[in-house]
Amino acid sequence: MRLRSIATGLCLALALPAALAQSPEVPRKVAKAMEKVKPTDIRNHIAYLADDKLLGRKPGTPGYQMAVDYVTDQFRKLNVQPAGKNNTYLQTVRVRTAFTNPDATMQLTADETGVEELAYGKDFSIFPNAGQEQVTVDAPLVFAGFGISAPDMNYDDYANLDAKGKIVVILRGTPEGFPSTVASYSTDYQTILNTAAKNGAVGVLVASLNPSSNLPEFSTRGMSSVMGADGKVAASRSYHESIKVLGMLHFNVLQKLMEDANLDLVQVATNLRNGQPASADLPFSIQTSYSNRYEDIESPNVVGKIEGSDPVLKNEYVVHSAHLDHIGVGRPIDGDSIYNGAHDNASGVASLLEIARVYNNLKQKPKRSILIVMVTAEEMGLLGSAYFAKHPTVPASQLVANVNTDMPTLIAPLLSVVPLGAAHSSLQEEVQKASTYLGLDVEEDPEPEQNRFVRSDQYSFVVQGVPALHIKYGNKTADGKNNLDETVKVWREKYYHKPQDNFEGGTFDFDAAKKYVQLNFLIGYLVAQDAQRPTWNEGDFFGNRFGSIKE
Repeated sequence: MRLRSIATGLCLALALPAALAQSPEVPRKVAKAMEKVKPTDIRNHIAYLADDKLLGRKPGTPGYQMAVDYVTDQFRKLNVQPAGKNNTYLQTVRVRTAFTNPDATMQLTADETGVEELAYGKDFSIFPNAGQEQVTVDAPLVFAGFGISAPDMNYDDYANLDAKGKIVVILRGTPEGFPSTVASYSTDYQTILNTAAKNGAVGVLVASLNPSSNLPEFSTRGMSSVMGADGKVAASRSYHESIKVLGMLHFNVLQKLMEDANLDLVQVATNLRNGQPASADLPFSIQTSYSNRYEDIESPNVVGKIEGSDPVLKNEYVVHSAHLDHIGVGRPIDGDSIYNGAHDNASGVASLLEIARVYNNLKQKPKRSILIVMVTAEEMGLLGSAYFAKHPTVPASQLVANVNTDMPTLIAPLLSVVPLGAAHSSLQEEVQKASTYLGLDVEEDPEPEQNRFVRSDQYSFVVQGVPALHIKYGNKTADGKNNLDETVKVWREKYYHKPQDNFEGGTFDFDAAKKYVQLNFLIGYLVAQDAQRPTWNEGDFFGNRFGSIKE
């Protein structure tokens, strides 16, 4: 990693023991501004945003608009400039939720056995198509393993497969040797669809290896996408214009496909897990027809700017993001049906507002400009951040880094952190320096199986070539047991995506929240002060795929 210059100054407030020699020097006025962060201010933001009167902040509802109004009012008070469209704080996001109509049909055809009608909901299901109301596809089948093309990981399911004009059948998974972030990326539907389309496929059918699993019902459970002003899909996790059908197959159908192709399913699955592609032609074609219905809403991102002080670097931007939405009113649990989202993500929004306050207390702003972006529709598939990262309200090439804040789960003292995604770029340096300054240990992800790298808004920036990270709690505890993840698992079981994630009666550590604000502020500040913009690490998996977007 390259050495980087840090703004000089006296390190007085928040001083740490002299043994922490690698701590950055922070100017006196910056340290004082950081120390002014008040836990009570964070508390008050969360109390308002998680109040019942906002009805869970679902996009497109009056409750979400109340949250928007609150944030924009805070921006004005904190001297954050409008950075949305038309000199406002707002960027309109048009969200379409699509549903597959239950009259979908699918036939499996083979030369030897003829036509077999598959039952919708039992043998197959089809994801809705946000871009085309009526779809009909007739194409041969091929088996494409995990549907992964990763030559830099010495693995490529498409290397010896002709998928052009065909529907690929895949299993969901990765070889055992894939790092957790690479595995998360590889199994994301967006990646699967992009890879299939790049290889000329017209459809993807994801088959289950679990004989007892049920297929999802997309006639009642919709999938959401962002629509552009031109009426086309602008951002989606489950749609690609070249892929006419994305569906799922029951285990029994998969087994038939393998047997008739003289393939041993158990051996195929074992080979794939061991990193040996097992792609093959299948002696079948699929004919499928389905239609879709749509529900459209508009819901804004809220975008504010703190202008940088350097005449040149102020035209580059460090983005602090947090999602403003939650999931609204839903199934009652213990008599409560309002999903308030106090931790998820009123706490993240509160953190960004207090980061803005730190900047407001600084007479000398950093060299680069700062964007404070509260995104919509995260709970619907990272849609607000996907739209902003792809269509930012400033020149896309001038976004240099993203520091995302999503449900930091501040229920205990913050003694260590996990910087999801930072290890892929030079942002790891700022994380280490800021953490050392604040006396925080930096740890590896204790729960890589949670796939949190692709489940929060920083991922939207990564796929647009912007180095990004998301700070989560670490495992360190004051008693030395270092098992905070066990406490969080218990908390998550009771509160996560439930009405119980409330402010009243909720569990919060507001001193930890203060330190979290200080840490994310300082990471962003160090990036904004550095003469060099962040870079992907040499040879990095994500840098190789997306780094050229920003060049």
